[in-house]
Amino acid sequence: MSAPIEFSATVSGTIRDGVLIVTLDSPPVNATSAEVRRGLKAMLEFAESSAETTAIVLTGAGKTFIGGADIKEFGKPAEEPTLPAVIEAIEAFGKPVVAALNGAALGGGLEVALACHIRIASAVAQVGLPEVKLGIVPGAGGTQRLPRLTGIAVALELIASGRIVKASEARALGIVDDVVEGDLTEAAIAVAKAMVGKPRRRTGELSVAALDPAETERASAKILAKARGQKAPGEAVRLVLSAARPLAEGLADERATFLALRDSREAAALRHVFFAEREAGKVAGLEGVEPRAVATIGICGLGLMGSGIAVAALSAGYRVIGLDQTADAAEKGRERIIGLMEKNLASGRLDQASFDAQKARLSVTANDADLSPCDLVIEAVFDDLAVKTDLFRRLDKVLRPDAILATNTSYLNPDEIAAVTQHPERVLGLHFFSPAHVMRLLEVVRCAKTAPDVLATGLAVAKKLRKLAIVTGVTEGFIGNSIFSAYRREAEFLLEDGAMPEEIDRALEDYGFPMGLFAVYDMAGLEIAWARRKRQAATRDPSDRYVEIADRLCKAGRFGQKAGRGWYVYPEGKRVVDPDVTAIIETARAKKGITPRSFSQAEILERLLAAMAAEGQRLLAEGIAARASDIDLVMINGYGFPAHKGGPMFAAG
Repeated sequence: MSAPIEFSATVSGTIRDGVLIVTLDSPPVNATSAEVRRGLKAMLEFAESSAETTAIVLTGAGKTFIGGADIKEFGKPAEEPTLPAVIEAIEAFGKPVVAALNGAALGGGLEVALACHIRIASAVAQVGLPEVKLGIVPGAGGTQRLPRLTGIAVALELIASGRIVKASEARALGIVDDVVEGDLTEAAIAVAKAMVGKPRRRTGELSVAALDPAETERASAKILAKARGQKAPGEAVRLVLSAARPLAEGLADERATFLALRDSREAAALRHVFFAEREAGKVAGLEGVEPRAVATIGICGLGLMGSGIAVAALSAGYRVIGLDQTADAAEKGRERIIGLMEKNLASGRLDQASFDAQKARLSVTANDADLSPCDLVIEAVFDDLAVKTDLFRRLDKVLRPDAILATNTSYLNPDEIAAVTQHPERVLGLHFFSPAHVMRLLEVVRCAKTAPDVLATGLAVAKKLRKLAIVTGVTEGFIGNSIFSAYRREAEFLLEDGAMPEEIDRALEDYGFPMGLFAVYDMAGLEIAWARRKRQAATRDPSDRYVEIADRLCKAGRFGQKAGRGWYVYPEGKRVVDPDVTAIIETARAKKGITPRSFSQAEILERLLAAMAAEGQRLLAEGIAARASDIDLVMINGYGFPAHKGGPMFAAG
């Protein structure tokens, strides 16, 4: 073996038996930075002039082949050499180039691999082109080379969704040529030596198999429906469908499209979300603070929310002890939890061995004392202060002093709940979103007396649960429901002022929300919010504007989809505008002497977005939210705000 050759600070190589083994080492993800690109260019120049070098093996250091673009270069013009130029040079190279995918090959990393003459992967490798998630399309040949290996249909699905696939599936789809269980580098060297003197299999020279037009139409329509107004998926569809043209023409179109999208507002919004998620984990006051160990989690209340939390905890490897009021209720809760797990098993998200292991870690009880082994207890009981404080007083008597207590309240003041315990410093809020085993967002509430290591533990548990944790201070509704309440109030003001529910919903859905506000109300049920409004009636400021329309719907028994009627009616399950609702709205306007006017979609959106942003500014001013970007993440991940719009605070900027 030759002495190491440095092509750049991040790219080096050694020669063994005529094979130049090139390693990319640019922590943490071997991104395609300018330094890496310069190293790859220098490597090709060396290999071309080196008589000793007969073939090249390209691999990555650590657990990643190439993890994609360098995030520090996002939003900036590319430095020379550009990635497309490097990739074209690899594909055109006269000596065999083997990609040895030791780990993730994503974005530009997969595009580099596609240009190599053969691809072998370790069993743990993953591949994908996730650029659409950042509002762009692959810009270095991905939309043109992948269809040549997989066919149009597969390439459409992978590129337009950004889905990442494991090595075994990548081999089945034709993306990689082999999956190696043993020593990947040794296998790659053997493949490279066998290729010497034989014709190169250049991906860009392969033909693209034709796809049935009807199948193309179905696949395209499905992708565009999911895109909800985003530009990148549609452009990805267009580029993949035209991949059969000459490669140079396709690459030029792809690059021009990539550059135009990169500079768009949509891409800027998605970059904002990308960076916001990395900032969210930086919490003031927790520098150097170690979380407490958590192995066993107690869950009080095994209804829909508690059962979802239990499934999430079991999936993360925790032991779970569920508590409910009676033995019968506890057993029904256990059945509900196992039912959710069985759905995961049936769908393939869980294998039989994992199912059995999770089931073995679950127990239920109606006895408070059985929670004594717990390191963390999460309550998910009825959102009533008396119910929750009674529970916390009882838990205080049976749990170790170092065990953590968490409340899942949506609107109650967790400081009042903590105050009834002997150790309020061990109390925090963990506000899950339903269904808790599916929804990614988790608001972690820092109470007035929450100890730093307790907060750190909440964040550590959230990470293990694979949740996006956003720290919030104490205010009614925390971050998400505070913004939602402001947004809901403004929507109701719009109703009184002249807009109709279907007009408001249409404006929101055209903006990118998966469902309009009033349609969401009907799906969730109107009676819970009604009960809350009735509880608040005694303390409501009479001078505040209050809209009674929703109350009138509830008094008429219009509780939403399950009742067959709410803001809409649902003949045969389909949402339809109801003249009776229109009449209720018109009567409410007349009672207040309001002369209705018409609103454009732009006016509706302007008022709703302004209400969200104004409430967000209040949360920032009062220190409830640490960053505007945290507010955006909450609204995107918990309330359906379209990610490609960046969130309400970004949209207002």
